Amino acid sequence: MNAAKNTVVACCQLAPKVGDLAYNRSLTERAIRSAALQGAQVVVLPELVQSGYVFEDRDEALALAETRDGPTLQLWQALARELNLVVVGGFCERLPGGELANSAALIDAQGLRAVYRKAHLWDAEKDIFTAGDAAPPVIDTVHGRIGVLICYDLEFPEWVRLPALAGANLLCAPVNWPDGPRPLTERPAEVLRVQANASVNRMFIAACDRHGHERGVSWVQGSVIVDTDGYPVAGPAEQGGEQLLLASLNLAEARNKRISQRNDLHRDRRPQLYNTMNTSP
Repeated sequence: MNAAKNTVVACCQLAPKVGDLAYNRSLTERAIRSAALQGAQVVVLPELVQSGYVFEDRDEALALAETRDGPTLQLWQALARELNLVVVGGFCERLPGGELANSAALIDAQGLRAVYRKAHLWDAEKDIFTAGDAAPPVIDTVHGRIGVLICYDLEFPEWVRLPALAGANLLCAPVNWPDGPRPLTERPAEVLRVQANASVNRMFIAACDRHGHERGVSWVQGSVIVDTDGYPVAGPAEQGGEQLLLASLNLAEARNKRISQRNDLHRDRRPQLYNTMNTSP
């Protein structure tokens, strides 16, 4: 593993079409190739980019689901080998017994390295998906240690802490952030949470959102790449729409958890005090 040199990370903010699997495969191929042409070595795609997000019901999701051996992941593996890069993207995963998972794959030139299943399901996702129960994977790649989680998982600091403690240099998060009201002068809260998570863990985070409108839902369009101090180095793009965000990151910086001469974010932790079972309501 060599994380000493800078790694170019890309977030491809796209608008998949719900139910159009062929279109979505073509869309992701175009985005991955475009990112590679601009020097990207790690490419992050949105949540459920393979299928679209707003399903009419569970039956529709089941009809659109693919296994890890399906055509979308086969395509991403072929592109990762051809272009020598890492791809992280979301897909609707068919599980044994007809169950479904909101999943994300991490793929590199070696092939499929990990599949993560979203542990914290948002709203109507609970009617469709089975929640994952495995911690976010952290995979050694030629660029460094890369972790994966999905969207709503980012709102649980305990969950984001797990890949940080496992040594992740970069956390890749496919997301679909539904838009909502906020004060005109304020950045989306979803982006702020990414910044906070990066800062308190001294870990790079690349969160790839989507754009467009899908069955009455619009999106934050807040894709962002954040450094270990919690500051955006690419995005969010104010104009929204399809975006290719690129950032050159020295992922080795995430190994240093020191924030002052006498403070280290990992060594200063006191887990014996954090047992919520001992906290009175």
